[in-house]
Amino acid sequence: MSNLKKIFLNDRIIMSVIILNSLVIFLQESGVNQTWIKVIDVVCTVIFMIEMTVKHSELGIRGYWSNGWNRLDGILVILSVPSVVGYFIPNDYVDFSVFLILRMLRVFRFFRVFHFFPDFAVIMKNVRLAFKQSFSMFAGFIILLVVAGMVNCSLFADICPEYFRTPLDSIYSMFRLCTVEGWYEIPDAVSAELTAGWGHVVKFYFSALLFGGGIIGLSIVNSIFVDAMVSDNNDEVLSRIEQLQQSINELKKEVNREKN
Repeated sequence: MSNLKKIFLNDRIIMSVIILNSLVIFLQESGVNQTWIKVIDVVCTVIFMIEMTVKHSELGIRGYWSNGWNRLDGILVILSVPSVVGYFIPNDYVDFSVFLILRMLRVFRFFRVFHFFPDFAVIMKNVRLAFKQSFSMFAGFIILLVVAGMVNCSLFADICPEYFRTPLDSIYSMFRLCTVEGWYEIPDAVSAELTAGWGHVVKFYFSALLFGGGIIGLSIVNSIFVDAMVSDNNDEVLSRIEQLQQSINELKKEVNREKN
């Protein structure tokens, strides 16, 4: 039993199984559905189930589910079970579409790879900190998108319904414009339905939206997010510099005392 625990508590072994299972899922989603692929998928899922059982035995139910990564692993294993059961149940007896949806959730097993990477927890901590510090800018940018989308919907819904038929279509078109995706297609499509004079006005209007929302606005949001994400590292560096400066000052004092 102790050897079994060592096998299923070995991160390298589990990592190898995760990579193998990810490759199998990739092949299946690519249309490769041979029997040996299904067998490997079932074996990998069974290994994950045994790993989950061994960890429950080692850590206890509360200890297992109190860990964030274990919660993710456990949820993914539970979601994987119906997809394996679907291999053994004839399609005539079940609604296969339900199992198809559950099988799609297997793709999320890829997330298990992340917690084997070094410093990934630190990266996620910095990402959460960046979202918290730059939330107001994100919210402001989204509000601008919504307002501009509503205005454009009222102006161009009848002229160019392809992009502005509904408020949601209009907001999505504004998002495309601000991310420089279709920045010329949208104003060209609108101006094509207008006279030459109004067409130039529309192009100038959308160019101003692109410049203000995409080039300047989105750049500011990105810069604030990146600055907030690395600010934690900067604080640590500054703290070490201050400690070094204090040590240098103390050494200078000692040298001055020796001279005197």
